[in-house]
Amino acid sequence: MKKAAKPKKEEAIPSLQANRRREWRLDLPLSTMIEGRLPHGEKFTETTTLQNISSTGAYFCLDSGVVVGSKLNLMIELPKNLTRGKKIKLNLGGITVRLEEPDKKGKRQGVAIRFSKDFKFVEGAKKKAK
Repeated sequence: MKKAAKPKKEEAIPSLQANRRREWRLDLPLSTMIEGRLPHGEKFTETTTLQNISSTGAYFCLDSGVVVGSKLNLMIELPKNLTRGKKIKLNLGGITVRLEEPDKKGKRQGVAIRFSKDFKFVEGAKKKAK
C-alpha cells in the first residue's frame, strides 16, 4: 500500500522588502546598440540585447571591455506593437555602475548602467531637419 504524498509547501512569495532595488526591473529582451569609449579612449559601437530594464537603469552583456564609470549611449529598439507599427528607438545615456566577470566561454561581460535624465524618442525613417 502506497503512502499518500505529502502536500508540497507553498513557496513563499518574496516581499517587497526582500528586493533592495528602488525600481521594478522588467525582463525585456530588447535589441540595443551601445556606443561609448573604451578605457584608452577608442570609440566603440556594439549591438546587444537588454536582459532587463527599469526607469533608472538597465543590464546587458558586452564584448567591448568597458570599465565602471564609462559613459555609454543606448539606442533601444521598441517593439512595434507598442509603437503602432512605427520603427521607434529610445535614445538614452548613462554611466556604468557595475560589471560582472566575463563568462568562461568568451569575453562577454555583464554591464549594469544607471541612466542619466536625458532621453529622446527617435523615429527610424525620418531624417533630421536642418
